[in-house]
Amino acid sequence: MELYVVLKVIWAVLLGVLLSGLAVMVGMDMGVGSLLRFVGRNDVERRVALNIIGPHWDGNQVWFILGGGAIFAAFPTLYATSFSVFYVVMILLLFSMIMRPVAFEYRSKVDAGKWRGTWDWAFLISGAVPMIVYGAAFGNVMQGVGYHYGWDGQYYQDESFIWYLLNPFALMCGVMSLALSIQQGGTMLMLRGEQPIYGRARKAAIGGGLVGGILFLAGGLWLGHLTGFAYTSAVDPNAAATPLTGPSVAPVVGAWMHNYASYPLLWVLPALGLVGMFGAALLNLAGKPVLAWWLGAIGWIGAIFTTGASMFPFLMPSTTNPSQSLTVWNASGSEYNLGWMLFFALVFTPIIICYTSWCFYVMRGKVKASAVAHDEHSY
Repeated sequence: MELYVVLKVIWAVLLGVLLSGLAVMVGMDMGVGSLLRFVGRNDVERRVALNIIGPHWDGNQVWFILGGGAIFAAFPTLYATSFSVFYVVMILLLFSMIMRPVAFEYRSKVDAGKWRGTWDWAFLISGAVPMIVYGAAFGNVMQGVGYHYGWDGQYYQDESFIWYLLNPFALMCGVMSLALSIQQGGTMLMLRGEQPIYGRARKAAIGGGLVGGILFLAGGLWLGHLTGFAYTSAVDPNAAATPLTGPSVAPVVGAWMHNYASYPLLWVLPALGLVGMFGAALLNLAGKPVLAWWLGAIGWIGAIFTTGASMFPFLMPSTTNPSQSLTVWNASGSEYNLGWMLFFALVFTPIIICYTSWCFYVMRGKVKASAVAHDEHSY
């Protein structure tokens, strides 16, 4: 196998790693935001919840930047096309996420109930909407998106964003994503919160894990009847990185199950997802949030890599012209680019993981309501 092909495969795996890091770390913060008005029944309790994630939420955004940066550098054609296809969705995502840092900084500036209540709703919206959009994006690309390229490489969109945003399968994936973020956020509140926040977060975390696991299982059953995409001619993984010329592709019902039939070992991935989701719910029920947090992370990893394994090598199929679908083979950067990107990823990703782990270690321990209530510098 040529080096260029190996690099493409490595970056497909690394993209899954970065998207998993985004889901686990950013999703945890989003889950706390979505739960803020439910786990906190008064202003002090809500301030406690905010201060639990306060030292980490902005650092966790690094995973968001890494995920977008990896797509931009390793799969530039995918980046350009997806950000055009999902333009309205991206604007919705950005505006909802812009609300979060503003809410963090301004909520406690004025000691007034209506003022703080308004920002609490901003936390809920800016926590729930991005996670729904995140999950729906996976559901959208699995069904294919209406776009094609002209002879000059110009992109053309052939489908209204309302359909690919609101179709049933995508909405199910969005709700599942929100449920898993609530599981992860609720577990974090259990780790660093005390009663009564602990008890309310425990119920939310258990419910999130169960709902996420049930929807993941339902999605797997649905996948067998979903129209996927498959090559109908020989594939050259080392071909030119352009969607204008390439092998024939056709929509095929159940195509996303073909890789599992060819490589049975891949069934380990959905098994990990189910064990992580349901296992985290059981551990939270047993009052063991540390282990539950790690199993919840495994649940996210299993779900994202299951999607990747099902679609490989497709990244964003085209329903208008399936043969112009974007894949790992035709949407990647150059060999030189992927090589240097891999070098920097191997250097800086472990640094980010070590620094993040150190931050969580330093900020360990319970956040007490008595300390927050009398600290004007806390959130």
